[in-house]
Amino acid sequence: MKYYQDITLLPDPEITIGFIWQKVYQQVHIALAENKIAENSSAIALAFPQCSPKGNKNVAFPLGNKLRIFAPSEELLDKLAINSWLKRFSDHTHITSIKAVPENVSEYVCVKRKQCKTNLSRLARRRAKRKDETFEQALQHYASFNDEQSKLPFINVNSLSKSEQFRLFIDQKKVSEATVGEFTCYGLSKEQATVPWF
Repeated sequence: MKYYQDITLLPDPEITIGFIWQKVYQQVHIALAENKIAENSSAIALAFPQCSPKGNKNVAFPLGNKLRIFAPSEELLDKLAINSWLKRFSDHTHITSIKAVPENVSEYVCVKRKQCKTNLSRLARRRAKRKDETFEQALQHYASFNDEQSKLPFINVNSLSKSEQFRLFIDQKKVSEATVGEFTCYGLSKEQATVPWF
């Protein structure tokens, strides 16, 4: 990953940063899906440079207010044209020009999706399908379930293929070496692929 752009989410007293994240990330996901290189594969990756450690309650939003988009070439970011995808959010975002990744980068991060098995809504949806119950009946089945939601930061995302909303938990870990690999259309690593950390 040789080039990047930063998207900074701007505070608004009338709208929560979480809501802005949801809308902006949804558009970024659509842009990546429209520019995919194969089924659920993107040449473009994402990172969250202000992401706070797990469970840090002292920040306004655990992911911070910055999204960094990486690509192996300047042409790929030009083609993505993220400014046009986020045009209707221009009051809530600031997008930098395309820049080269600094040459002295010595740290990297692997940014992955973490699927939590304790998501009650997801469990209830699956049970409703399997047992031919309503969602409410299935949810009632899990009423006494001890829901220990992940402490990882997340973004509410609408699935375009399944027409449902879910929490996209973000697991971002620093590593000392770069690893080449594939990224999903959410801009996240499929396995252990990394992006520069600076």
